[in-house]
Parts: sequence; C-alpha cells; structure tokens
Amino acid sequence: MIKAPASLARWCGLVLISALLVLVLEAVQIPAALLLGPMFAAIGFAASSRPVSIPRPLFRSAQAVVGAMIAAAIPPSIFHEIARQWPLFLGCVVSVIIASLVLGGLLARYQVLPGSTAIWGSSPGAATAMTLMAESFGADVRLVAFMQYLRVMVVALVATLVTRLWVSDIPDGAAAQINWFAPVPLWPLCATLLVIAGSVLLAHWVKLPAGPMLLALVLATVAQDAGGLAITLPETLLALAYAFVGWGIGLRFSAEILRHAAHALPRVLLSVFTLVAVCAGFAWLLVRFAGIDPLTAYLATSPGGADSVAIIASSSNVDLPFVMAMQTGRFILVMLTGPLLSRWIANWMQRRATE
Repeated sequence: MIKAPASLARWCGLVLISALLVLVLEAVQIPAALLLGPMFAAIGFAASSRPVSIPRPLFRSAQAVVGAMIAAAIPPSIFHEIARQWPLFLGCVVSVIIASLVLGGLLARYQVLPGSTAIWGSSPGAATAMTLMAESFGADVRLVAFMQYLRVMVVALVATLVTRLWVSDIPDGAAAQINWFAPVPLWPLCATLLVIAGSVLLAHWVKLPAGPMLLALVLATVAQDAGGLAITLPETLLALAYAFVGWGIGLRFSAEILRHAAHALPRVLLSVFTLVAVCAGFAWLLVRFAGIDPLTAYLATSPGGADSVAIIASSSNVDLPFVMAMQTGRFILVMLTGPLLSRWIANWMQRRATE
C-alpha cells in the first residue's frame, strides 16, 4: 500500500513512464501496447531497485476484467463455424499445439530455460492468460511473460509484413482506433461489473490457479450465451486492468532475471521463428488439401496474438470468420489443456533427468 511520500513519488513516476511507453508503442503499432507499456515501465523500476507495491485486490480485479474481456471476444457464432468444419479445425489446432510443446521441450532439454517455464512460455496463444496462470503451476512468471510477449510481437510483425506483401492496397495504420469516450450503456455495464466482482469474491474461496480470471471467463461466458448479457467493458477500465496486470508482472523482474533473459534471447527468438515457419507449413497444407486461400490459411494458423491477427485480417480480403474461428479454437484448447500438458511434460522431463 502507498504509505510514504517516496512511494507516492514512485507511483507517479511509474504511471507517467507507463503512459509515455504506451504512446510510443501505439505510434509504432506494437500489439498489446496498453499492457506492454506498463510492464516495461515496471521492469525498469524493479531492475533499478525502486520497488512499488501493487495492492493484491487491485491485481486480482484486473485479472477478472481480463477474463470478462476474453469472454466478450468469444461470441456463440464462433462455435458454429468450428462445428461446421471441426475435423479441419481440430487437426490444425492440435498440430500447432504439438509443435509449440516440442519447441518448449527443446528449450528445456538444452537448459535455455527451466522446464515448466519453457513449456508455458512456448504456449501458442492466450499470452496474458498463460502468463497469469503460469505462476500458479510453479513456472517463473517473469520469463514466461518475456517469451509470450516476444512471440506476440514477432508474430504480429511477420503477419503484417506477409499481408502487406500479399495485398498491396492495405491502408496504413491497421491498428484499431480506440474511442475512449464512446457512450456506455448503464445496465449492461452494471451487470458486467457485478459478474467481475462476483468472480473476485468467489475466487477468494475457490482455490483455483488464476482464479479471478478463469472464474470471470466462465461466468461471463455463461451470462453472455445463456443469459443474453452484452458484456460491456469501457476502454478506460480495460486500460486500467491491462496496466495493473503489466505492473504486477513487471515489478517481479530483477537485474539478475533480465541478464538471464538477455542471455536466452537468441535461442528464444530462434524458437519463435521456427514456430512461425512450422505454422506457415500448416497453412500450405490447408491451401493444398483444403482449398483455403493462402492469406486466410496463413493468418488462421499464425501462432498467437489473436487480437492483432484480427486487426490485420479485417483490413485484408480474407475469410475473417474462418481466421477468427481457428484462432479462437486454439485459444480455448490452449486454455483447457495448457496446465495439464505443461505439468505432464515438465514432470516427464524431470524423471528423464533423474534417470
């Protein structure tokens, strides 16, 4: 909690630097700028021994807002698209997950990163969710965040370049323009906030990894699909939630962990580009055997960064429902299987090492 003037000054500095970094990242169209800016600012404060304490209730509430945001991004129509071509979706999604697990296993096998951390960090999608859940399963959340958001930025950059090379008339400034002052319907907002508050309170009694986020995801999805709730999250609330999540992750870094991340950077980058290339191979299979147009296939199999892929796809002449159904299907499967697979592979590698 903020108790001393020095703490207040550090908080003001953290907020100011976070805002400046967000503006810079937005200007160069880096995805997830609202989360990465605060995270980078917090890393700088933590590495320079200027600690700032995040009140736990605020961090848990931010997790719940992220859960509700994820639920809002998964409309029921997505499931109809997946059901219509489920063998194709299942094959592609499982193939990408297996490829990412193999790459994560190699990073752990050659001791680039600790076992469970390498597996969580290599997970292809749901970057914020995987980062929030990883710590509860014994992984180093700092290195997981480093791997996840590095992949998000690389994938977004490669997808943008591929799209611009493929389609010459894509307008500049593909990043979504945020309307901070858009009118907000009162009753849906109150109902959404009630779901978020209920998730935070329920997580206090239900001991679940990343409980506030997962419970908000489940409750908001049920309220949206079964109860007709129009999940309403003002941009200012989302920005605050992203900021607290970014600060909560970044403030756990230290100079030592940054040195380790810098040492691992070349091999982690090699892993990320390998995954991008493997997914491009899966896209070729979709083109060759399923008759999907090449750009749609590439964006659909792009490993992660569903929000940035959605922005890129919406500015291109592609099958947008197919792209988002593939991205969403993988996101859901990663959320459901990530903890189990990460724990199983980490335990298997540990047994192999002891033998």
